[in-house]
Amino acid sequence: MTSARRIVLASRPAGQPGSDNFRTEAFELPEAGEGDVTVKALYLSLDPYMRGRMSDAKSYAAPVPVGGVMEGEAISEVVKSRHNDFSPGDIVRGRTGWSSHAVINGDQLRRVETHGAPITTSLGALGMPGFTAWAGLKFIGQPKAGETVAVAAASGPVGSMVGQLAKLAGARAVGIAGGKEKCAFVKNELGFDAVVDHRSENFESDLKAACPDGIDVYFENVGGRVWDGVLPLLNQFARVPVCGLVAHYNGAGAGDRDRLPATMSTILRQSILVRGFIQIEFAKDHFDEFLAEIGPRVAAGDIHYREDIVEGLEKAPEAFIAMLSGGNFGKLLVKIAE
Repeated sequence: MTSARRIVLASRPAGQPGSDNFRTEAFELPEAGEGDVTVKALYLSLDPYMRGRMSDAKSYAAPVPVGGVMEGEAISEVVKSRHNDFSPGDIVRGRTGWSSHAVINGDQLRRVETHGAPITTSLGALGMPGFTAWAGLKFIGQPKAGETVAVAAASGPVGSMVGQLAKLAGARAVGIAGGKEKCAFVKNELGFDAVVDHRSENFESDLKAACPDGIDVYFENVGGRVWDGVLPLLNQFARVPVCGLVAHYNGAGAGDRDRLPATMSTILRQSILVRGFIQIEFAKDHFDEFLAEIGPRVAAGDIHYREDIVEGLEKAPEAFIAMLSGGNFGKLLVKIAE
């Protein structure tokens, strides 16, 4: 038996999560059964969707039960294997949760493939966030040369990939980010054509100035005030892939207003396509295609990314809470073991 640590959901948050909603536990790892793999976590991915798993509201996936291990994907090293596809020492990724070790069926693991890029990219640029950007643009946004593509949370792992893929398609990329440092990164390092700070008092007019020909594709990650600024700029036949609404994950504030009438009116008048999607809808049929296309570009440095790594499993709750308010800069990872 191996002694291990895990972080569980201690209680369901009302609004912004706090440290009291999490609990760290020691536990004994069970023996692996036939077809199982025992793994030691190296890096844990922290992502906004996890806030939804903390709620028991109806959603596309089951919530984390109170007392259950927090949901999450990790890069791990195989310690012991009773599955034919894996051997000790293999580096894999899978949904093992916020835990230092796990026993998981080998069919739920995937060997890490990064085409020579660091293994951490398999949780970011070459993982779920990068694939989300690629699939949302390829199958919903479908940017054309000369069009304007705007994306919120542009310095993050999804938004940064959206803008760079838009540029590769010949479109004009406009990023929306929070703060001077993130905006400078989006413009100078990622190569977006323009960037707008959503914290500015003049956000709406700044966005309009950055999109003189309107917006043809808006990749929605945020909602809230950002959506208010985008909506009047959407061109006829604009496409809006919706993969996140982080501004609303902690519940609407008392001063929040009903955006539905204005949104529906614009959708009708401008013949706009709005489609929500979850990346798993496309992953089975298209993830290998994505990896083959984007992996070499990331490894060669043609596609840029940024990672925000904190050390220690016990730091996961604090880092996660900060992320929901924009406290991270780049793909947020927790380094658990060497």
